[in-house]
Amino acid sequence: MLRLIEAAVRPYPKAALFELAERGHTSVFEQLVACIISIRTRDEVMLPTALALFEAAPDAAAVAKLGPEGIDALIHDSAFHGPKSRQIHAIAESTARDHAGTLPCDESVLRSFSGVGPKCANLVLGIACGHPALGVDVHVHRVTNRWGIVSTRTPERTMETLQELVPPRYLLDLNRLLVPFGKHICTGRLPCCSTCPVLDYCRQVGVGRHR
Repeated sequence: MLRLIEAAVRPYPKAALFELAERGHTSVFEQLVACIISIRTRDEVMLPTALALFEAAPDAAAVAKLGPEGIDALIHDSAFHGPKSRQIHAIAESTARDHAGTLPCDESVLRSFSGVGPKCANLVLGIACGHPALGVDVHVHRVTNRWGIVSTRTPERTMETLQELVPPRYLLDLNRLLVPFGKHICTGRLPCCSTCPVLDYCRQVGVGRHR
């Protein structure tokens, strides 16, 4: 299924955190900051916003030096930019002060920061560290429930269930592929079932009208 989906989503933009990594922003700090920016913010906004921040301040010490106001000016297009600016500043200060500028691949360290939940922590560990981790957003949650391989009410429960069902080597690919798949093919309204490459494997749970 993942091979079929990979071919189907090739024409579409990559999930923003993966695109950011392809552009060279692969550190734990960069991925964590970008994930915070992405919360309740579309990828089309998050990616240029994160790139602008890292161009102005390429490391944790430089981000900390900006202060919350300077960070806010650069991430103003993202949702809840005020609280995010304070969170990012605190993370940058701690990274520079307590971790010599380099955050470790350690879930307990990432989760210790305000505003960092299991989704962001797992995505960062997967992308920046190569860990077999899964962060479930609305697209992964909707698609896997629609397939019928899980039956869950929240992304958090979907994450827990998928981690029990899916071999670890495929977990990060679920994030990488199901985000563009859910945005452009298996959409929330009127999914493209007639051209879906994995329709034969899908139970179409909850699907009424489709294209």
